Amino acid sequence: MSGFASPPGFGAQQRVYTVAEFTAELKELLAEEYPDVKVSGEISNARRYPSGHWYFTLKDRNAQISCVCFRRDALYLRTKPEDGLAVIARGRVSVYERQGKYQLYVEALEPQGVGTLQLKFERLKAKLQEQGLFDEQRKRALPVLPRRIGIVTSPSGAVIADMLRIMERRFPGLWIKLYPVRVQGRGAAAEIAAGIRFFSEHRWADVVVVGRGGGSLEDLWAFNEEAVARAVAASAIPVVSAVGHQTDFTISDFVADLRAATPSAAAELVVPEALGLLQAFRDLEERTAKAMKLRVARLRTRVLETSMERAARTVGGRIDDAWQAVDTAARGMNRSQESRIRRARRRLERTERKLAALDLRLRLARQSERLGAASQRLSPAMRRKLDRGSSRLASLDGSLRALSPVAILGRGYAIVQTRGGSPVRETGQVAEGDLLAVRLHRGRLGARVENIEPEPADGPQPGAGTV
Repeated sequence: MSGFASPPGFGAQQRVYTVAEFTAELKELLAEEYPDVKVSGEISNARRYPSGHWYFTLKDRNAQISCVCFRRDALYLRTKPEDGLAVIARGRVSVYERQGKYQLYVEALEPQGVGTLQLKFERLKAKLQEQGLFDEQRKRALPVLPRRIGIVTSPSGAVIADMLRIMERRFPGLWIKLYPVRVQGRGAAAEIAAGIRFFSEHRWADVVVVGRGGGSLEDLWAFNEEAVARAVAASAIPVVSAVGHQTDFTISDFVADLRAATPSAAAELVVPEALGLLQAFRDLEERTAKAMKLRVARLRTRVLETSMERAARTVGGRIDDAWQAVDTAARGMNRSQESRIRRARRRLERTERKLAALDLRLRLARQSERLGAASQRLSPAMRRKLDRGSSRLASLDGSLRALSPVAILGRGYAIVQTRGGSPVRETGQVAEGDLLAVRLHRGRLGARVENIEPEPADGPQPGAGTV
C-alpha cells in the first residue's frame, strides 16, 4: 500500500499558519507599512453608535474600505461623517482580527477640495495684504453709542436670534435692520457683498455686523471671497466681521474694522450696556456739579476780596488827593505872603526915595516904624490861617481812615464768611459744624462752628457768647 502523497505546491519545509497567526502577522505588516495614510473617497453607510464611535465605508467606483473613528478622535472632527460626502480621511491601516478584514482607523476627516481652498485662501490673503486692505491705519473706531445697527446674515437659525436677544438686553430700543442673505453655497458671497453695499450706500446704519455661525472651511468660504472683502473695504460705515467660532479666521475678518470671535461677541462689542453708560453719566454729572460749586465759591471769595481792596484803594486815593490839596494850599499861601511882602517893600522903597528927595528924615523914620509894625501883624495872621487849614486836613484824614474796612480790621475786628463767600451777619446763617473763613487785618483763618448762641430780641445780654 502506497503512502499518502502531498498535494502539489505544499512543501514539506513550508510553514503552516493558523488563522489567528496569519491574521496577526498581516496586522503587524500593515501597521508597519501604513502608520499614517490619507485616502480619498465617498462616505456611505455612516452610523454613529451610542458609545460615540463612528463606522462608515469609504468607496470609489472600483473599491471600498471599511472605516472606524473612535470617540477619542471623533470629538475633534471638524467634518462629521455623512453619506454621500466626498472626503479625505487620514489615519492608520490595520486588521480587525475577529472578522479578518482590514480597515482604516480614521483620526482626521476633511471634505475633498479643502487643500485647494486653503491654497486659494492663502493666495487671496497675500494679495489683499499687499494692497493694504489689512492695514491698521485704515481701520475705523466703532461709534460709542450707535443708534442704528445693520446686520448682514441669514434670517433663520440661532445667530440672528442670539444677536437680537443680546442687543435688546444690553440697550433696549435700538433700531436694527436685517439684510437677509445666504451664508454658504453658490451665490452666497454675492448676496453678502450686496448687503454690505446696501448699508454703505443708504447710510442708514451707524455700524454693520456681517457674520454667521461656525462650520468647516468649505461652509465659511463665502466670507473668503474677494467680492466680500472688497465690499467690506469700500464700506462707508464701520464693519464688524463675526464669522464662525473663535478659532475660525476668514478674509473678511482681516479686512473688517473689527473682528469678533463669534456673532454673540459682536453684539456685545457693538452695543454698550445701558446701565453702565447711565451710571457713568451720573458720575460725570456729580463730578461736574462739585467742580462748578467749588469754582463759584472761589470766584465769590475773589470778588469779595477785590471789592474790599478796591474800597481801600478808593479811600487811600481820597486821602492822597486831600494831602495834595493841603500842599497846594500851603504853596498858595506862601506865594501870597511873599507877594504881599514884595509889594510892601516896593512901596517902602518908593517912599524912601520920595523922602530922600524931600530930605524929610523924621517923616521917613516914622513911616518905617509903621511899616515894620504892619509887617509883624501880617505874618502871624497868615501863619494862623495856614495852621487852621492843616488842622482841618488832619481831621479829614483821620475820619477817612476811621471809615476804611482795612482800618477796622486793624483794630482787632474780623470778617466772617461762609465757604461760599457770603458774609455772616447773624447766627441764623450758619449751623453747628459749618466751616467758616475768617479774614483778619493780616491773613486768614479757617474755623468750624462749635456752638451757636443767638442774640436775644432785646439786644445782647451781659456775658453773652458769640460764634
